[in-house]
Amino acid sequence: MKLGGRIIAQKDAFLCAAQGVSIGIEFQKRLGTGIFGGEGFIMEKLEGDGLAFVHAGGYVMEKELKTGELLKIDTGCIVAFTPSVNYDIQFVGGIKNTIFGGEGLFFATLRGPGKVWIQSLPISRLASRILAFGTYKRKEEGSILGGIGNILDGDGT
Repeated sequence: MKLGGRIIAQKDAFLCAAQGVSIGIEFQKRLGTGIFGGEGFIMEKLEGDGLAFVHAGGYVMEKELKTGELLKIDTGCIVAFTPSVNYDIQFVGGIKNTIFGGEGLFFATLRGPGKVWIQSLPISRLASRILAFGTYKRKEEGSILGGIGNILDGDGT
């Protein structure tokens, strides 16, 4: 494992690692992070000199933050970051955001220097989208088979 031998990842992000990597728990020490952090309060700490794999959903982007550079992001979209990155939670604010935001009232702030990895589709959102897709009556728009596809799928209609 490069990167100074340590990264902080979302809980449950760890997949596997080679010998020489230890997995532990990293608690975010700030009160706001602990109370409002959602996915971001308890994180995984990967340490060592081996190769480690973490999972993410959608498009994954690696970003190198310069000293003092700030990234504001939904807490669920953080995959991992190096320990030199300062991590905190902030209130989004504003009545419109509170009522119509849809993503929650808080976001994460990541301040450099250091590397961060972000994802476009957290696994929890992917699961909820799959569940939503399976629980309503599908329209067979553009399908040659139309309703026959539902019968073949076992829907029976």
